[in-house]
Amino acid sequence: MADEPLVLGIETSCDETGVGIVRGHTLLADAVASSVDTHARFGGVVPEIASRAHLEAMVPTIERALKEAGVAASDLDGIAVTAGPGLAGALLVGVSAAKAYAYALGKPLYGVNHLASHICVDQLEHGALPEPTMALLVSGGHSSLLLAPDITADVRPLGSTIDDAAGEAFDKVARVLNLGFPGGPVIDKYAKQGDPEAIAFPRGLTGPRDAPYDFSFSGLKTAVARWIEAKRNAGEEVPVAHVAASFQEAVTDVLTRKAVRACRDEGVDHLMIGGGVAANSRLRAMAEERCAAAGITLRVPRPKLCTDNGAMVAALGAEMVARNRAASAWDLPADSSLPVTEPHVPDPSAPAHPSAHSHSHDHVHELSRKNLYT
Repeated sequence: MADEPLVLGIETSCDETGVGIVRGHTLLADAVASSVDTHARFGGVVPEIASRAHLEAMVPTIERALKEAGVAASDLDGIAVTAGPGLAGALLVGVSAAKAYAYALGKPLYGVNHLASHICVDQLEHGALPEPTMALLVSGGHSSLLLAPDITADVRPLGSTIDDAAGEAFDKVARVLNLGFPGGPVIDKYAKQGDPEAIAFPRGLTGPRDAPYDFSFSGLKTAVARWIEAKRNAGEEVPVAHVAASFQEAVTDVLTRKAVRACRDEGVDHLMIGGGVAANSRLRAMAEERCAAAGITLRVPRPKLCTDNGAMVAALGAEMVARNRAASAWDLPADSSLPVTEPHVPDPSAPAHPSAHSHSHDHVHELSRKNLYT
């Protein structure tokens, strides 16, 4: 255990201030400060409010994580932070904080990709990822099928949403049903009381000529809204539970069908599902059923690790250290559109350390040696 990298991860891509501490594949702390209640009255995330909330929560959340893990900041082997994608202002708060801590402590800085982190967090639940790994990532901002031969250096997009992401569709349908924000948990709750076959909602991009791995949920969202509107215009009561169940069934049917197809086509016998929507009970159950029928091993982290958190960033950071990937430069940017093909943002002028993980941190930028503790 002592020889495994000890890394602190900071996640601020949206409305969660997440700080996690990981030693190798072992989770030591997962502290989260959420501003979701503040955004709920607006029906969605307000970027400026999220950024201000991150500023207020950052230092207390880091201190709470260190206390929970029972380690000192000086014990860390690196600081990892989400460099993108996400809300620009929110990312900037996290990146700035990570730079400050890394510089002050003389530790290497790793700017990592939010989506790759969602894949890597499964190592904290089920051990080392198989290579390659097929990943289905579903959240409020992303619905993607990714093939990852090497989570630290080689992540390949197979398909993604062409309009609304799955989580975004959940939020919009919940709003039409007057169920509040965020929509995922409340739709899941009502769906358990409804009939998933009550209403035949459409399955987007499932025709023979459609892109096999791309997703589209805008048409589904519109179909649900029109169905509800028709009921209300006719003076009839809207069966909320049946609508929720039928809508949820349409989403999870498409997601799991395409994910299993991708595994078969690529000859991959493992499927990992991550992102906030991976906490959905129907998605987990349907994926388990279809993967078992196809002879595919399913890996889904526990719900708390599916939503945005610092643990996933720390997990990918620890993997970067363990595999001797180059640290990031001090001018690391916050990139709101960082492509998933870039699992991390290395310093182009600093090659990876030639030897295995050590406590000397020779690959840290020279400036960090003149840190505030010197």
